[in-house]
Amino acid sequence: MGELQVPEDALYAAQTQRAVNNFPVSGERLPKAFIRALLLAKSAAARANVKLELIPAKMGDAICEAAQQLLSADDMMTHFPVDVFQTGSGTSTNMNANEVLASLASRILDDKVSPNDHINYGQSSNDIIPSSIHISAALELDKQLLPALRHLLKTIQDKAAQTDGYIKTGRTHLMDAMPVRLSQSLLGWGAQIEQSIAALEATQPALHTLAQGGTAVGTGINAHPDFAAEFNRQLSEMTGLSFKPAANFFSHIGSQDIAVSLSGQLKTVAVAIMKIANDLRWMNSGPLAGLGEIELEALQPGSSIMPGKVNPVIPEAAAMAAAQVIGNDTAITIGGQSGNFELNVMLPLIARNLLQSIELLSNVSQLLADKAIATFKVNEAKLQEALSRNPILVTALNPIIGYLKAAEIAKQAYKEGRPVIDVAEEQTDLSRQELEKLLDPAKLTHGGL
Repeated sequence: MGELQVPEDALYAAQTQRAVNNFPVSGERLPKAFIRALLLAKSAAARANVKLELIPAKMGDAICEAAQQLLSADDMMTHFPVDVFQTGSGTSTNMNANEVLASLASRILDDKVSPNDHINYGQSSNDIIPSSIHISAALELDKQLLPALRHLLKTIQDKAAQTDGYIKTGRTHLMDAMPVRLSQSLLGWGAQIEQSIAALEATQPALHTLAQGGTAVGTGINAHPDFAAEFNRQLSEMTGLSFKPAANFFSHIGSQDIAVSLSGQLKTVAVAIMKIANDLRWMNSGPLAGLGEIELEALQPGSSIMPGKVNPVIPEAAAMAAAQVIGNDTAITIGGQSGNFELNVMLPLIARNLLQSIELLSNVSQLLADKAIATFKVNEAKLQEALSRNPILVTALNPIIGYLKAAEIAKQAYKEGRPVIDVAEEQTDLSRQELEKLLDPAKLTHGGL
């Protein structure tokens, strides 16, 4: 394709430079987690090729050392300048990695190492990029998101135990409803997170299956018959996770169904985070004109013009991150539909969005746990004030006086702004003592007749 100028100090070569020139789209690169996974895959491939006696051992060692140098370097990403929005197979990023590793390995070996013939031996962009999507997502899920969600779950459970004695007005349709213990509300959040953890764990076995070995179209052309198995053995040893070849390479190269499924689970986590964040915002609202049931930790001034205002900044940040994850899932869904015959052609987009979603959820889960849930204070006086005036408590009298009579009492209590127990004492034959027992908010949180 003719001569091309490449920066003198660049480790990459012509193919990368062409991609930089061709795709000035967003200025955004693929995430560092993806590049790290790609370098791990290149190292595992080199080790497999040495084991299978396809490249010299010294060359394989040089490639692995080059990969390790990059993985340890603070400026690693300066060597990977290709835009996310590039060729749909990610070939530009694959060749970027091949060229950078070839430059470094050639210096280490003091001999020529080819980006295509040696670094890319037994591989294609069409199998190593899908594999790197799975590898990066699997590592980030195992090392970042699942630990963050488990931390969030434990924080919720600990806070629930601390607040079990507080009774608050339950709300449905944002309207007053029967009382609940504050711990019951929190443990509802905990159950959502627990379900999300279980669903993510259920995706891990599929995520650990890799396209590597299918090469260009899934047939494995130019790859040793044992390459896929050896590659996965080497990668598993390097990462501590158990990877294995896909049962069918065609599905892993032509589709991204597993990534789409994982993204769907991430969206479910985002929906749970959004629910928790908004409940915190509502309970914290006020302090005078809102619910004011809890007081979130004051982290920063809330207004540039209103002195003393403090806002629920962590739940707001979490809600925005959740919204972005939901948007990312839509893009990943469309990306997953772009499997045309033997190749999906929206791989970089899927990689970027999937990893961003994992990162966002990991970070906001930690923040919600440590700077919102663990540290909020309960305003018991506000809880009691709302409880004592809640006519919906009359629901507990339904089995004794009937729904219609109970409705009359509730309406009168609303109209006159009186405690429901006073109205019920006037309108029924029940004694004050009986009513106090029947309308005890703490008792009502346990259910039953």
